[in-house]
Amino acid sequence: MAGHSKWANIQHRKGRQDAKRGKVFTKLIKEITVAAKMGGGDVGANPRLRLAIEKAKGQSLPKDNIDNAIKRGTGQLDGVSYEEIRYEGYGIGGAAVMVDCLTDNKVRTVAEVRHAFAKNGGNMGAEGAVAFLFKHCGQMIFAPGTDEAGLMDAAIEAGADDVTTNEDGSIEVLTSPNDLATVKEAIEAGGFKPEFAEVLQKPLNESELTGEDAVKMQKLLDALEALDDVQDVYSTAVIDE
Repeated sequence: MAGHSKWANIQHRKGRQDAKRGKVFTKLIKEITVAAKMGGGDVGANPRLRLAIEKAKGQSLPKDNIDNAIKRGTGQLDGVSYEEIRYEGYGIGGAAVMVDCLTDNKVRTVAEVRHAFAKNGGNMGAEGAVAFLFKHCGQMIFAPGTDEAGLMDAAIEAGADDVTTNEDGSIEVLTSPNDLATVKEAIEAGGFKPEFAEVLQKPLNESELTGEDAVKMQKLLDALEALDDVQDVYSTAVIDE
């Protein structure tokens, strides 16, 4: 895509997350709690929990917070019970948006998400409205300058689904959602460390927004991400910086 840098986009996203560290901590704790609730507290047998803990450690979440979140998820400590729910909609220029939430009050959450869409030039759609435009997968991004041949060999040996070199020199490795943690560990054992590794909803096609449209779309995405119940926001839009 002309003028679009996958690497710059990833770095921009990480920077925005780091700037909201308190919010990030809350999201990490919720994810660990739900992962432990759904798959148990054994990290070796629960890939989702293993990834959540790795991500939490990467953001310097204290160990006590991690341990307590696991205990709440497995019922060893009392705590709020969260439910996973997804909302779909459209942003500026018809860009698709998916919003993943963890909530203890669906009525509150849907009202807040709908308001954020409406106030910022978007609109909510019905369930399934845009889900077909995304692929649920594990994604790792490696920095420009990484040994392409070596990484490709390591990724294929580890069981990755796909390896792609982007125009900016960054390398993208895709896996099935459940295999990300295992493939990541195998690749790292081969000497390659990803800058970004996450199970996400990857847009099958992207559209670049520029100028005023880009500003409006970023405002919508920021409004959604600022909501307490929102864990992740995915969009087919690429914001031109």
